[in-house]
Amino acid sequence: MSLAVPILEIGFVMFPGMTQLDLTGPWEVLTRLPNSRCHLLSDDPAPVRSASGMSIVPTMGFDECGKLDIVLIPGGPGHLEAMQDDQLLTFLRKQQPSCQYLMAACTGTLIVAAAGLVRGYKCTTHWTAMDRLAAYGATSVNQRVVFDRTLATGGGVTAGIDLALAMVSTLAGEDAARKICLMMEYAPEPPFPGSPQSADPSTVKALQATIAIARQIETIDAAAVAKLE
Repeated sequence: MSLAVPILEIGFVMFPGMTQLDLTGPWEVLTRLPNSRCHLLSDDPAPVRSASGMSIVPTMGFDECGKLDIVLIPGGPGHLEAMQDDQLLTFLRKQQPSCQYLMAACTGTLIVAAAGLVRGYKCTTHWTAMDRLAAYGATSVNQRVVFDRTLATGGGVTAGIDLALAMVSTLAGEDAARKICLMMEYAPEPPFPGSPQSADPSTVKALQATIAIARQIETIDAAAVAKLE
């Protein structure tokens, strides 16, 4: 008599102003993971509008959610407001001790940081936010995917797909991850450089100049760090 394989419960946290690919990239990978069940989580049953205007309907509320095996949180422009959302932060703190992995894509790492869950960990985030991690007691690592114990983080936007594939490899083996990668035909060949290390310096400088919320970022980070002290 064969024993039933436990279902892996995976929760994807949503918030207004998230970058949808931070969520849907990992979702596309992890919903293909055998013996898994994925949930779209929010503190409100209404559709959640992403930064680009796509609205995604939650399948479960924070208060309905029991113990999860994996929790993933995306990033995006709305991460600043999410860092001040006590209900969301409390949910992460509640899930972290018992889940197998807490995953964060892009600036989702800063939301995890605001919950006080990155101190003493190595992690990564979007390249424009790497210098913010030290204030939360984390060590920033300039890689697309970083695993440190039960914390798994990915760099900006598209790195969430890499993060999810690495998670599949960890949980179900490299063969399963390779098959998902092939089925998705995930073989990026971008027409232009997509990292600050390979991009033209003038392009990097121009993009940095468009980030006009630096003071707001500093204020929110300072307030979040103060709450953790």
